[in-house]
Amino acid sequence: MRRGFRRAAVCVLLLVGLSALFAPSIAPYDYSRQFREAPNAPASRRFPMGTDDLGRDRFSRLLYATRVSVMLAPAAALVSILLALLISAIAGTRKQWVDRVLSGFTTLCLSLPWIFLFIILRAVLPLNTRPLASVLITFGLMGIAGWAWPARIFTASIRQMTQSGWLVQARASGIRPWRIALVHGWPHLRAVATAQFLVLVPAYILSEASLGLLGLGVAEPLPSWGNLLAELQHPSRVHDNPWILAPLALLMLVMISLESLHPAREVIA
Repeated sequence: MRRGFRRAAVCVLLLVGLSALFAPSIAPYDYSRQFREAPNAPASRRFPMGTDDLGRDRFSRLLYATRVSVMLAPAAALVSILLALLISAIAGTRKQWVDRVLSGFTTLCLSLPWIFLFIILRAVLPLNTRPLASVLITFGLMGIAGWAWPARIFTASIRQMTQSGWLVQARASGIRPWRIALVHGWPHLRAVATAQFLVLVPAYILSEASLGLLGLGVAEPLPSWGNLLAELQHPSRVHDNPWILAPLALLMLVMISLESLHPAREVIA
């Protein structure tokens, strides 16, 4: 049954990913097109999920929002993993004082309230920030800010490898450090890196959604799950158009699917 659930999760993620990738071809309208004669229109053949306050098609905006949130969160997670691997490699293979400095810096980054830094940065940016710039800033900062916890785990793994016999033998054989890292070290870290990547992706999706609810994420008119969920601050609208809940339902479905693919679930099972 668990295997069937994992297959269903893979199918869901594949369907969501393809919908996000081909959003311009699937969406009936552009995400910013306004139908001023039909604001807050109910679901119909013309507008499958109705329209918002500005007369924009909800279905089209949901497809483009999925494209932003689902495709950029893995990119931010990859940035965090690469930064964590780089810093961990320096901390685990250099002198002891370098290790102490980087460990202290990692602890400092883990203790920082990053949400307040996002708020400060968004307050500094002008109100007319371009949507593309807001996307790059939001997910770029997530990628830069999220390296600390994976780095701590990678550093512990690298320290354990430096004390292993195969590494001493490889160094004694004259194998170059870059070859040791890529050919011998990376296979030991690959499973850990994959697990951390699968943890960061849903974390960044939820972070963007939280920032969007606060008005600190992706700027209008470009849609994301965050700024689409901001409509839920007005619960009375849900009665008139239940399709307002579609971004929330899709977010929960993706989170459940990603959780089911986490390697730790196989170990626990």
